[in-house]
Amino acid sequence: MELSVLNKEGKETGRKITLNDRIFGVEPSDHAIYLDVKQYLANKRQGTHKAKERADVSGSTRKIKRQKGTGTARAGSIKSPVFRGGGTVFGPRPKSYEFKLNKKVKQLARKSALTYKARENSILVLEDFNLEAPKTKEIVTIKSNLQIADKKSLFVLPAENNNIYLSSRNLQDVSVVIASELNTYQILNAKSIVLLEGSVKKIEEAFKL
Repeated sequence: MELSVLNKEGKETGRKITLNDRIFGVEPSDHAIYLDVKQYLANKRQGTHKAKERADVSGSTRKIKRQKGTGTARAGSIKSPVFRGGGTVFGPRPKSYEFKLNKKVKQLARKSALTYKARENSILVLEDFNLEAPKTKEIVTIKSNLQIADKKSLFVLPAENNNIYLSSRNLQDVSVVIASELNTYQILNAKSIVLLEGSVKKIEEAFKL
């Protein structure tokens, strides 16, 4: 797949770049995408939920009424789950939701997601640029020039760039990621993928092509 390289004004530079079909033109696997997104969301969960069970509730340990002769069920503790304010039965406990996913499955998922975006013509290639200082207006202008002002966008950088990151931090519909950390969830969550020219090679290196 061949795309024109655009500049910050949204105009063609006259250069073209070829996207490797082994990354942007594979046979997509929906199941691999499902597993990778599921793992990403699971790993983000804190898992710090905790309910007080019978042993954790504060309260007196005295027997609250005599064993027999009351006409009701016997009761030995105010902490019992049957009483208001008692402990929770089988409540949530802190746990980790992380699970392992094979590297080849994750690679297939990312390739599949990029292939879907390529088929939708949702990928743009922008020539490498830098900002002298963090300025949100610059990113807004670039999005407008690329005609993606109303779309949730993902800018893929070849390397860390603090000025670009800080410039986009206040924009809800813009995300910035370096090519080596690109993941399936971010690709699918964006309506438009903006690849900086240098990031294309970095993506190929990440897949060891």
